[in-house]
Amino acid sequence: MNQSLSSPEAPKAIGPYSPAVRAGQLLFVSGQIPIDPATGQLIDGDIAAQARRVLDSVGALLKAAGLSFANVVRTTVFLADMNDFGAVNQVYGTYFVEPYPARATVQVARLPKDARVEIDVIASFV
Repeated sequence: MNQSLSSPEAPKAIGPYSPAVRAGQLLFVSGQIPIDPATGQLIDGDIAAQARRVLDSVGALLKAAGLSFANVVRTTVFLADMNDFGAVNQVYGTYFVEPYPARATVQVARLPKDARVEIDVIASFV
């Protein structure tokens, strides 16, 4: 049976989905955008600040499941502008250690709330 997870340190879902779902030995964290969990609004700041907020939300959801970034096996990074790749990559590298998770990074036409970055992850309990 699947189990929905959330955290007060991560924003609430802005639609009919779970912030994270445990399915067997895997945790699927929905795409996180740079929303302040206290206000429900996008944060101010440059792309690095937005990437940190996103990854802090991901970390809060991992923690709620009893996991850490070391358990992440796959990520997808969605960027509104591929020119932000380097700055996001620098922030991303401070959250993960080797062996790094598999990853795809894509530029998209638009993200929810006109965010500049969104990241989802899959983590393993084993």
